[in-house]
Amino acid sequence: MDDVSRPPVLAEDALLGLLLPFWQLIIGALVLFAVVVSIGRLARRGPSRMSTALLVTAAVIVGFALLGVLLQG
Repeated sequence: MDDVSRPPVLAEDALLGLLLPFWQLIIGALVLFAVVVSIGRLARRGPSRMSTALLVTAAVIVGFALLGVLLQG
């Protein structure tokens, strides 16, 4: 008996390919929103809880992550 391989279903792959960047964008926006809200709350608590250096470090990390996502495509 011969093994007959089935051709891949291209419609499903194309649909997933169209939806994947959309979901990545939504997840990225929600993460960015959570980071901005948390930095705002910590900054309102004053320098005893959150130093400027920590805010700058967090901003750099978010910036590098954003650049990575933008340059990925």
